[in-house]
Amino acid sequence: MSGLDSGLNGVAHVILTAGDFARSTAFWRQMIAYLGLKVVLDSEHMLYGVGGRTAIGIRTGSPENAGRKFDQGAPGLHHACFRMRDRESIDRVTAWLADKDVTIIHAPEPGPWAPGYYSVLFEDPDGIRIEFNHVPGVGLLEDGAQIGAVDSFE
Repeated sequence: MSGLDSGLNGVAHVILTAGDFARSTAFWRQMIAYLGLKVVLDSEHMLYGVGGRTAIGIRTGSPENAGRKFDQGAPGLHHACFRMRDRESIDRVTAWLADKDVTIIHAPEPGPWAPGYYSVLFEDPDGIRIEFNHVPGVGLLEDGAQIGAVDSFE
């Protein structure tokens, strides 16, 4: 069976573990609303929003990790990237982020990762890197398309 026959249909959800749950969920409640996701769980242990063929969850961390920031270089998640429908959506989310409790790593810019790649990258209140991108058409699935900048990892 080839990968195209596997039945894979996207990423169902991403769950982020917060070092500061109150601070993190204050931001993510707003982000989830901005993205048009439906909050289906908002408790003292987890915030979970569903929509756009995915879900985003924020959960409490273990007591020994309270207050710790995300370490992008440690084993585990490097960053999460959510696909947007067009470049204008990237520009709009960037404008929305401007007065939020986040650090913009790079403003919207083209990238070498796929033909037409355009993205913004930021760190949420816990330092978890989140990217929103847009790739027009079929991107790297187009015959002859190749990933660029394979030596360019930050």
